[in-house]
Amino acid sequence: MTLQARSTQTSVKLTLPSRIGNLPFASMMTIGLLFAMVFGLSAGIMFILESEQPNSQLILLKSVGITLLFNATSFFIAPFLMDLCQNWLYKTQWVNLETIAQLSPESARVIDRVCQQHHIKVPRLGIIDDENPTAFTFGSVRNGARLVVSKGLFTYLDDEEVATVYAHELGHIVHWDFALMTLASTLSQMTYLIYTIARRLPTMGNDNIEKAIGSITFTAYIFYEIGLYMLLSLSRTREYFADYFAAEVTGNPNALSRALVKIAYGIMEEQQKAGTPSQLIQGTRALGIYDPRAAASTGKAYQISSQPAKVGRVFLWDLFNPWGWWMELNSTHPLTGKRVRALSNYAEQLGLSIEFDLGRIVNEGKTLSKQKLYRGFFLDLLLYTAVPIGIFVGLGMGAISNKPQTMIAGAIMGYGIGTVITTLVMFPNFKTATPTDVLELMSDPYASPLRGQAVQLQGRLIGRGDAGAKLGSDVMLETPTGHIYLHYASAFGLLGNLWFGARRVHHLIGTEVTAQGWFRRGICSWVDLTEFVTADGTVVKSFHRLWSFIWGFSAIGLASIILIKLP
Repeated sequence: MTLQARSTQTSVKLTLPSRIGNLPFASMMTIGLLFAMVFGLSAGIMFILESEQPNSQLILLKSVGITLLFNATSFFIAPFLMDLCQNWLYKTQWVNLETIAQLSPESARVIDRVCQQHHIKVPRLGIIDDENPTAFTFGSVRNGARLVVSKGLFTYLDDEEVATVYAHELGHIVHWDFALMTLASTLSQMTYLIYTIARRLPTMGNDNIEKAIGSITFTAYIFYEIGLYMLLSLSRTREYFADYFAAEVTGNPNALSRALVKIAYGIMEEQQKAGTPSQLIQGTRALGIYDPRAAASTGKAYQISSQPAKVGRVFLWDLFNPWGWWMELNSTHPLTGKRVRALSNYAEQLGLSIEFDLGRIVNEGKTLSKQKLYRGFFLDLLLYTAVPIGIFVGLGMGAISNKPQTMIAGAIMGYGIGTVITTLVMFPNFKTATPTDVLELMSDPYASPLRGQAVQLQGRLIGRGDAGAKLGSDVMLETPTGHIYLHYASAFGLLGNLWFGARRVHHLIGTEVTAQGWFRRGICSWVDLTEFVTADGTVVKSFHRLWSFIWGFSAIGLASIILIKLP
C-alpha cells in the first residue's frame, strides 16, 4: 500500500511533540518578566531622581505609568511605522483576496476558511516584487494584521506549498504571537533605553547616588541581554506553533516541509544571481518564515540531490549535534532539521508518507556515537567562549582590589589570554587539507564551529559574502554540491581587509579557484581561509592565526604595562 503525501481532510486535530514547548506559557513568562524588569529599572531611576524627598507610592505609580504609556504607544504605532518602512524599502503592493486567488487558488481558499473559522478579518495582504521567497506578518491586533509575501514565493513553490506558508503566517495571527512579539521587542528595547539614560544621569557628587546609578546601569544591561535571549526563545517557540497550525488547517505537513527547503533553495538561487544576499531577506530575517543564514546548505542539497535522503542527511547535525543546540540559542528560528522533524511527526499522525526520508535519518541519528558527539563538548564550549569568560574573570579579579585601573587591566588581560587560548584550539597547524565537497561537509553530524576541519574545495567565486558590503573581503564560493562563505584575513589587518575588498575582490568574482582552510559548522557554515589559488595561478593568502595572536599577545602586553605602572 502506497502512503499518501497529504491528507484528504483539513482542520484536523494533531498532537504537539512535547519538545516544542508551551506557547501561552512562554508568552506570559516572557512578557511578565520583561515588564517586571522594565518596571524595576524605571523605579530605580525615579528613586535616584527624587532621592532628596522620595515618595515610594508616587514613584511606583509613576514607574507603572511610564512603562504602560511607553509600551502602549510603541505597540500601536509600530505597525504604521512598519507600513512606512515596507512602502519605502520594498515598495509593497497591497492586494485583495482575488489577486491571491489568481496566483495561488489554494492559498485564497485557506485564507478565507481560516478567517471564517476564527472570526477574524482577512489580513491586509501585501506582495513585494522580489524573487527572494519569504513571508512575514506584523501588526498589533488580529483584525489589523498585515500578511506580506514576496513574489518569489509563487515562483519557487507549488500551489499547495504556498498555501501552507500562508497558513503558517495565519497561525501567527490566530495565536496572537505576532502582536506579543511586537510588545516583547518593545519591552526589551526599553531596558536598553533605560541603560543609556542611566549612564547619563548626574551624580551630583554624591557617592551613594553614583553607586546606585552604576548598579542600575549594570543591571539594565544584564536585563537587556536576558530579555534578548527570552525574545529569541519566544520567537523559536512561535515558529513551531505556526508550523503546527499550518499542518492542522491544511492537513498537509509534507507540503510545508518541502516549502521550507524550497525557500532555502530560492534564497540561495537569488543570491547566486545577484552576487550578494538580498536586502529584503536580511532586513526581515526575524519576521520571515525562514532564517536565511541556514539557506545555502539546505538549498543546494535540494538542488543537486535526486534522492531525498541526501537532503535529510544535512539535518543530522541540526537534530543530534550539541553545537546545534548552542548555536540555536542565538537564532530567531528553530534549526530547519528540527522543524522538518516536527512536521514529519504530524505526517505520521495522519498516516502520510514522510518527506526527505526523515524517519530513516532519525533512526540513523540514534546510532551516532554519543561519546564522539558529547565527549569534551562542555570543555570545547568553554574554549569557544574563552574571550568573554576571560574578560569577566579579569574584571572580577580587578574588582577585588577596588581600583578602576586594575579592573581595566584585568579585563584586557582576560581578553588577551582568552584570544590566545581560542586561537591555539581553532587554528591548529595546517598540514594536509582533504579534498572534499560542501554536501559531504554539511552531512557530517560531528562537525564543530570550534575544531575546524582542514579542507580543500574547488569551485567558482560568485560574489561577496555580506549583503551590500561594497568593501567586504569575504567571498562566496560555489561548488558543484553547495555554496559556502570563505572568510578572509589580510596580513595587514583591518586596513588590509578593506584594501582587498575594495581593490581585488571584484576582479576575482567569476574565477575558478582551489581554496584551502578550516571548515566550521554552524547555522551559517564557513571556511576560514589559509589560501586560494585561481585557475591562472594567482595565489591569495589569508592570515587568521597571525592577527589573532597579534591581538591576543598585544592585549597581554598592554595589561602587563598597566599593572606594572600601578602605584
